[in-house]
Amino acid sequence: MATLLYITAHPLDHQMSYSLAVGKAFVDAYKEKHPQDNVVHLDLYKLGIPHIDADVFSGWGQLRSGAAFDKLPEAEKSKITKLNELVDQFVAADKYVFVTPMWNLSFPPVLKAYIDAICIAGKTFKYTEQGPAGLLNNKQALHIQARGGIYSEGPAAALESGHSYLVKILNFIGVTQVDAIFVEGMSAFPDKAEDIKQKAIAEAKEKAARFSLAGKA
Repeated sequence: MATLLYITAHPLDHQMSYSLAVGKAFVDAYKEKHPQDNVVHLDLYKLGIPHIDADVFSGWGQLRSGAAFDKLPEAEKSKITKLNELVDQFVAADKYVFVTPMWNLSFPPVLKAYIDAICIAGKTFKYTEQGPAGLLNNKQALHIQARGGIYSEGPAAALESGHSYLVKILNFIGVTQVDAIFVEGMSAFPDKAEDIKQKAIAEAKEKAARFSLAGKA
């Protein structure tokens, strides 16, 4: 049995969001094709992800100096506990599906907060004499992103910075198998919006059927 984290970063629901509609199609198809797997939905807008702030830095610093965790102030303990839970959950999973809209050429800031929570030295990467090395090998990810314009090709492709950043981060922590589904052009071609959505849904269902770990059926 494998564990898939279905990570959504959108404040609306699948009826209002193109990305979530495609994501739901993927998850429904995945559960049908892989009934033995465990699918965990993380709605980043409901997780209350702590930012890496003064409390977190203070708590980390005290722990590195040998302080007992239960002696930290409550605010520091609460935030560090939540951050530890998030990274441990991420490490324990086998597959990841990220669902985001494109906002201002990137993705919603709540995803950056989540990325900061899971990029922890000693857990998802380590420092070596040759530079940082990812620790999460033999895992795979999929990014489903809705974009009002066309950014996968043409002049606007150079402006895109959300998907490319997510791929870099995943590669950084060792996840080198990263696929994507782009639902794009709905604002540029509103008369084709429904067709674009349905094409992406079909692609999502197809990818769900073969979203398996390397070397496994």
